[in-house]
Amino acid sequence: MSRNWVVAICLCMLLLLTLFVSGHVFSNRDREGYVVDVYVGVDAAYADMEELKLRVNQVKDYTNIFILGSTAITLDEVKLNEMCEYIDSQGLSFATYTHTTENTSIDFNQSAWTAYAKQRWGEKFVGLYCYDEPGGYQVDRHSLFMIAQEAEDPSEAAETYVQKLRAYLAEFFSLNQRIITSDYALYEYDYRAGYDMVMAEYAWNHSRPINTALCRGSATMHDKEWGVMLTYTYEHSPYLVSGFELYQDMVFAYENGAKYILVFDYAKDEETGQTYGILQREHLEALKQFWKYVKANPRPSNPVDERVAYVLPPDFGYGFRGPDDSIWGLWQNSTLSNKIWKDVTTYSQQYGQKFDIIYADTPNFDNCAYYSKLIYWNDNSANKL
Repeated sequence: MSRNWVVAICLCMLLLLTLFVSGHVFSNRDREGYVVDVYVGVDAAYADMEELKLRVNQVKDYTNIFILGSTAITLDEVKLNEMCEYIDSQGLSFATYTHTTENTSIDFNQSAWTAYAKQRWGEKFVGLYCYDEPGGYQVDRHSLFMIAQEAEDPSEAAETYVQKLRAYLAEFFSLNQRIITSDYALYEYDYRAGYDMVMAEYAWNHSRPINTALCRGSATMHDKEWGVMLTYTYEHSPYLVSGFELYQDMVFAYENGAKYILVFDYAKDEETGQTYGILQREHLEALKQFWKYVKANPRPSNPVDERVAYVLPPDFGYGFRGPDDSIWGLWQNSTLSNKIWKDVTTYSQQYGQKFDIIYADTPNFDNCAYYSKLIYWNDNSANKL
């Protein structure tokens, strides 16, 4: 073989490698080709196809992901394919919501469809959103969806929660696709059950810093991605916070390292004829301004070795919505939970973006060695590694 042929082959291989890398590492681009390191978008949980397409058109220039959040769409193969094709044609990535119950009717093979989706849309299809708020239902003692309905102690509650949730998710594991959800409690145990990515919900008056520390800490210990879902603050219109507050929440999540930042859009009054979502012009404007912010402001790296972790006791399924929250939805708050609430409130203010919360019994506790400092729940002094 001549030297010229060798050079030509090497150049071709280099070109193919370049194309491969550019197609994978730099696939998350906006419509102008600008590379971003975060998924920003809308989770639309309503069933009107035309309204969904209208929403896609409204946000496509300043988002890069769209979640189909209504089973009226995602459990109907014809509608699902049409909407996925449309979202892809507008340049957005997407995920689809799914679940199965005794009363759920699915007229197509989800395994076959997932294989088709991966082949048809490639990396644009980022995952299956499976179930919703399992930890929140647990701490709120939801009559239908509470996973561990009884237990002798927190250890049994933790084991029951993880095992049953893992069993619920088992049918989706075989689909070989990223499994995601959003929640407002027990992020650590969602990851243990098998989720690949959990989004902490910024909702109501829940502490953004504490929920961020809990979700990011759990994701760090499990070597997983994490994100934020911005959802209800009010039970009535306007449901969401103001556009200005929404923008602040998105910036906060971004600067803390969230990989996914989604705004929940739901036809709250669908039973009265409203088929469109709750996002108002001010919320869309907030998304637009945030997209500009992302492109203009590379976020702080916040590496683990510069962060501090507060270590919780084993099996501590505390809701973290205030000093009076329950433990696993089964036990009232205690002197210990009051102390821990005061601790995490103080440390989150002290360390800001460099504060995580982790669990002493997490399966990957060796990962805690990467933190610059550990603060244990039963020791008021900071333990320097």
